[in-house]
Amino acid sequence: MKNWPELVFNSHYLTAVEVKKSLEAGDVMDAEEGVEQLIEAMARADRRAVKSQLVRLMMHIIKWHVQPERRSISWVKSIHNARIEIADIQEESPSISNEIISSLWDRAFDLAISEAEDEMGGQKISVKSLSWNEVFNDEYTLEA
Repeated sequence: MKNWPELVFNSHYLTAVEVKKSLEAGDVMDAEEGVEQLIEAMARADRRAVKSQLVRLMMHIIKWHVQPERRSISWVKSIHNARIEIADIQEESPSISNEIISSLWDRAFDLAISEAEDEMGGQKISVKSLSWNEVFNDEYTLEA
């Protein structure tokens, strides 16, 4: 038996190679364990990627609300690009549904508040929540 958790942690590709070797050796049960570990690891990686983009997206929207005088094209682009990244992840990994994003929402919001406060020199932020529309549908532009 292989140490599947360690293999998966180190490399998804090498894990797939070892699964193939197990199949070629006729060890179907070992291969099944490897595939299960690989699937779980890939799902976790997709969720982490979405959460990372969601935090970035929320942080810029929070700053947009709190610091209107500092709005910039950089913030507009960050909001736009994070939305595109999340949509791309969902397209490539259909298991990352809006329901999954909703399950990440509160933790991502807490991290976004913390990161925004750090970027703003420790200023405490009074934003208590963000809606789905604010995060995914509202337009953020510099036009008046």
